[in-house]
Amino acid sequence: MNCRNGCGACCIAPSISSAIPGMPQGKPAGVRCIQLDEANRCKLFGKPERPEVCVRLRPQISMCGANRDEALRILIALEVASAPP
Repeated sequence: MNCRNGCGACCIAPSISSAIPGMPQGKPAGVRCIQLDEANRCKLFGKPERPEVCVRLRPQISMCGANRDEALRILIALEVASAPP
């Protein structure tokens, strides 16, 4: 599966604990990544400064669903389920 152009759900819903250029403390869940452009595309895609967690994240139907709204719902649910108590 390829990324859905203009989705950006994986750059909004999950928390990212590692530093991101422009977000040195990482990114809280539900906060739009500063590196996500107006068209919901990653400005760091393919660049060496892209965080390793983002590089490793691969789109798959179980997390991306059938559309952007479904992807957001799935990723939010995964974030909630994996959050520390």
